Amino acid sequence: MLGPMTTAFEIPTLQTDRLTLRAFRPGDLDAFAAMEADQDVRRYRGNNLRAREEVWSVMQSALGQWALRGYGLFALERMADGLFAGFAGILHPVEWPEPELAYSLAQEAWGQGLATEAAAAARTWAFRLHGFPRLASFIIAGNIRSIHVAQRLGAVRDGTVTIRGFQAERWVHHR
Repeated sequence: MLGPMTTAFEIPTLQTDRLTLRAFRPGDLDAFAAMEADQDVRRYRGNNLRAREEVWSVMQSALGQWALRGYGLFALERMADGLFAGFAGILHPVEWPEPELAYSLAQEAWGQGLATEAAAAARTWAFRLHGFPRLASFIIAGNIRSIHVAQRLGAVRDGTVTIRGFQAERWVHHR
């Protein structure tokens, strides 16, 4: 008789000057749920507010992608005060046309340059460890904050793509 089989995987922890990029934890649920129930945060991410139970499923999916692909989304924690600030990393559902450098912040973290800082760290890590020749950021038109982050990172607009029924601009980050 065969014994139980296990699969182990590691999610790295990255640090920037002001942030820790780490795996999602059960203790992130309430802060993440509050972020995902904020209409201003969700406006350019489908505009469908998420209930607490849905956010738990999002966290499970984010963790599962690490096991399936070896990369994924990081939870963002502000070092100064431990605030759950949002997420950044490589999002790659099966229907995505290519890996996405994705980022989203809770309103309390807006306007501080944290999205750029987190996305830059995740992008550098992904290029170094996974050898991607490029990553894309799929940004719904009108999301000026997200477009500015992509521009600050040196991404170039490269047409549009339809994902899950939404038309998005494709911003390409070259290695």
